[in-house]
Amino acid sequence: MKLIYTGKTKDVYSKEDGNYLLKFKDDVTGTDGVFDPGANTVGLSIEGAGKAGLRLTELFFKRINEEGIPTHFVEADVENAAMTVKPAEVFGKGLEVILRYKAVGSFFKRYGKYCDEGADLEGFVEVTLKDDERNDPPITEDGLEMLGIMTKEEYKELVNLTRKIGEIVKSEMKKKDLELYDIKFEFGRVGEDKHIALIDEISGGNMRAYKNGKYIEPLELEKLMLEKI
Repeated sequence: MKLIYTGKTKDVYSKEDGNYLLKFKDDVTGTDGVFDPGANTVGLSIEGAGKAGLRLTELFFKRINEEGIPTHFVEADVENAAMTVKPAEVFGKGLEVILRYKAVGSFFKRYGKYCDEGADLEGFVEVTLKDDERNDPPITEDGLEMLGIMTKEEYKELVNLTRKIGEIVKSEMKKKDLELYDIKFEFGRVGEDKHIALIDEISGGNMRAYKNGKYIEPLELEKLMLEKI
């Protein structure tokens, strides 16, 4: 396999069969040693975070596929913290799609004058450009079209898929008495028809989850989600 990309939390390798291998790391995003799923820098390393993230990713991607929602997932090798995926073409130089159910994190920092911290947001979808130098700036539907990143039809599909996937994740977490505050997704164009599909991962490292009003750390979240009832 050939290393083609080194990311904050994963390395990407090309495979001989045309698929890709994502190798999960123990690094998580944050600032000054404090975990923050909305940060665009690696803040700390948590032993076991890579495998924990992959376990949750496998759980959620399989569940999402069961609902007929397209993803790039092929199979997971948890022991080696690796996941095989279909090749995907990212939008522009990469987008992040944030689905917010509560006014916390960067949303509250920006708009706290107009809402209380923790207020319900009813599935607010926000798209940002993956651009560390510019602190991942938010971008509108019109901006995405004008810059040639995606069409308005693709944007509508993106938002629709985001909300559908969010409801699946939220429903699975509710079974464990967990409440999803916000979550970050990535999408790309997959297959010959270039259909929009969920890519990357769904793990404790890219969401905020609470139980009885208390924030749940990524490794604890994985443990709670996968324990038998």
